[in-house]
Amino acid sequence: MKREVTIDEVENMAASARESVWNKAKAEGREPKIYLHWTAGNHTTVFEDYHINITGDGSIYVTTDDLSETKSHTWRRNTGSIGIALCCCYGGGSASLGGFPPTAKQIEVMAQVIDRVATALWLTIDKCHILTHGEAANNEDGGVGSHKPYAWWNDAYGDGDTRGDLEYLGTTESPCYKPWATDGSRGGDVLRGKANWYKHQRGAQ
Repeated sequence: MKREVTIDEVENMAASARESVWNKAKAEGREPKIYLHWTAGNHTTVFEDYHINITGDGSIYVTTDDLSETKSHTWRRNTGSIGIALCCCYGGGSASLGGFPPTAKQIEVMAQVIDRVATALWLTIDKCHILTHGEAANNEDGGVGSHKPYAWWNDAYGDGDTRGDLEYLGTTESPCYKPWATDGSRGGDVLRGKANWYKHQRGAQ
């Protein structure tokens, strides 16, 4: 299923799922996580692997009525987590964002969705709780003890099982692939920063 929703509906859905998400995560010995992805498709195709898809024009779609449902978006990390994806980056990789790079509208809406979902789940907007697929693949939150690092820049096993979703965004703030950057230009840093800005703006109202 897919259903277009408003940002307020997303927050309400996350609040309704909060107890179940927390219980599932606690059973895994951790707190809930939010994982950020690209679909590796075009700007309009919605994928069932993710709880929330954001299309090129910033429209928000859910693929379930229950955000605590376990979806298959992040290897060995799906239980007690929510997957949010930008519909973009067909043919993308470390050297290119493909023919459908993230749009400015998508990036801003993803940040707003992160803010609302994190708020509803009672999560701090930081790398411990909210990671891109590449950051999660390399256990940059300290790991969940269930998988080896497997993103592009740390594929020591050379098995081709690599992920680097949203490592960079192709914007002025995040212009290129620099997975070891510490200047805040990595995609995850930018998205979390924007989400915290939106959170602050709402709190100031």
